[in-house]
Amino acid sequence: MEMTGPVEFAGFSTQTLPFLKALGFHQNREWFHENKALYDQVVKTPMGDLVETLTRRLEKAGVPLKGERKTSLYRVNRDVRFSKNKEPYNTHGSLILTRNGNKKENGFLYLHFSNERVFIASGFYNLEGDEMRAFRDLIIREKDTFIKLVEEMQAKGYLLDMSSALKRNPRGFETLDDARLQEFVRLRNFTFISELTDKDLLNPDLVGKMVSLGKCSVPFLNFGWRAIDPLREINES
Repeated sequence: MEMTGPVEFAGFSTQTLPFLKALGFHQNREWFHENKALYDQVVKTPMGDLVETLTRRLEKAGVPLKGERKTSLYRVNRDVRFSKNKEPYNTHGSLILTRNGNKKENGFLYLHFSNERVFIASGFYNLEGDEMRAFRDLIIREKDTFIKLVEEMQAKGYLLDMSSALKRNPRGFETLDDARLQEFVRLRNFTFISELTDKDLLNPDLVGKMVSLGKCSVPFLNFGWRAIDPLREINES
């Protein structure tokens, strides 16, 4: 019997982005089902290969993030229940690796690719309620640590995404008057982003770029987990 080793990511196909562009023009189930084999070949399968390769490389590098091809890929089908846009399919691909491999876990390594934009990201997204409050409280208590973490990430080319910032201090932080802290506390997401090119998708070294981001992110992720983990332990007890 021929033995086969672990799957290795070999890069996305030159047909990957053209397929997603065509999907944007053919937003109907008949076309998609006729072309599902091609979708699997040029989008879904290489995403799964990337997740499995990353998981092995991250474990070897001591980065506590992982995923599986069955659970870490975001679906091509859109959830249109509460959207005015009823087109059934996403025209981008995306995947995420987390501590437990669950897409709902926060603190992650993420890839997004479309004809409009390709980027990788790491951090915390869409924290809500007590978890967001705890994260903001920790930023205030450990201002110098947080600023150092941000500056270290940005010095390596990973920029903190400021696009989600509120215009005013959030509820509970109205009296905060430190200008630098206001900048951070007003964020709704704490995510570092590295913009890539279409060519990066074709290169097997996309793995290396994502592993590098993952390794650099560990101190920041640990900071965030220190804020939110106690709340999760309470909820799970």
